[in-house]
Amino acid sequence: MKTLIVQYPRNILFYFAIGIPILLFSCQSKDKGGDDDDTKVVSKTPVTITTVDSSSLTDYIDLNATSVTLQKNYVKSNANGYVQRVDAQLGHNVSKGQVLFTVKTKESQTIGNVINVLDTTFKFSGINKIKASASGYISQVSHQAGDYVQDGEPLAVISDRSSFVFLMQLPYELRQYVKIGQNVDLTLPGNTKISGRVSSFMPSVDTVAQTQGVQIKISSDKQIPENLVAKARIVKSSKSNTQSLPKSAILANETQTDFWVMKLINDSTAVKVPVKEGIQSGDQVEILSPKFSGKDKIILSGNYGLPDTAKVKIIAK
Repeated sequence: MKTLIVQYPRNILFYFAIGIPILLFSCQSKDKGGDDDDTKVVSKTPVTITTVDSSSLTDYIDLNATSVTLQKNYVKSNANGYVQRVDAQLGHNVSKGQVLFTVKTKESQTIGNVINVLDTTFKFSGINKIKASASGYISQVSHQAGDYVQDGEPLAVISDRSSFVFLMQLPYELRQYVKIGQNVDLTLPGNTKISGRVSSFMPSVDTVAQTQGVQIKISSDKQIPENLVAKARIVKSSKSNTQSLPKSAILANETQTDFWVMKLINDSTAVKVPVKEGIQSGDQVEILSPKFSGKDKIILSGNYGLPDTAKVKIIAK
C-alpha cells in the first residue's frame, strides 16, 4: 500500500508563517483598546464636599465715614494792637469764658506810658483780655506773642466737641436702608469697633458722586481725632435660621441668570440641581429653593465643568 504525501507550495507556508504573528498582534491591540475604553468609563473627578448650613445671614454694605467737628468757633481780636500773651495751646480743652489771648492796643503801646507819667491817677493800660466764646478744644492757633493783629482778625479756632460726628457719604440709591435713629457699627483703623446712631442728613447731594452726607453720632467718650476714616456698616436685610452654602459650591452660567449645585446621589455620582439664590453674607449665600436636608452632600471644590451626571471621588479637604 502506498502512502499519499501532500506537499504544499513553499509560498503558502511562507504566508502562513507571517500571518500568525500579525493575527496575534491584532488581537492584543483590540484588547488594549477595550482596556482604554474601560479606563475612560471609570475615571472619576476628585472633589470635596460640604453640607447646608442653617444660621442667620445679614446682607450689608460698608461705606466710608470721616470724623469731623461740625461746629467751629473763631476767637477774634477786638482791637488793633500787639499780642502780649497767649494762653491757647493747640489740642487743649478750654471752657467758655476762659482767657486765651491778651492784646495791648496800638494806642496804649505808643502813648499809654506818657499819659500815666503826666497823671498817675489815670489808669490807662489799653490791655484787652480775649476770652473763649464756647467750650471745646483748640484746633488752630494763628498768632503768637508779639504779633501785630487787627480788629476782627482770627486768633484761634475752638472746635465744639459736642458737634463731633462721623460724616458718611451715602449713595442716594441706598437711602431707603438708612433712617434717623438707626444704629450703625463703625470700625476704626486697627479694627477698633464703636457704635453710633444716625442723627441727621445733610440737605444737599454731591453733584458728581450723587451721594448724601449722613451724620453719625457716637456714644463713646473716646477722644477721636478729626479726618479719621472709619468703615460704617449699613444693614440692608437680615434673615435668621435660613439655609445657606459657601459661594464656591454654587455654579452659574455666563450671564449669571441660572444657578446650580452638584449634589451627590451616592458615594461616586453627582447630579446637577438648579437653585435659587437669596441674600449673600460674606462667603455664604442663601438658598431659597430647593430645600436641602442636613445629610445632603454638595460638592464644594472640583465642581467646575462637571456634566449633569458625573463620576466623582470624594477626597479630604
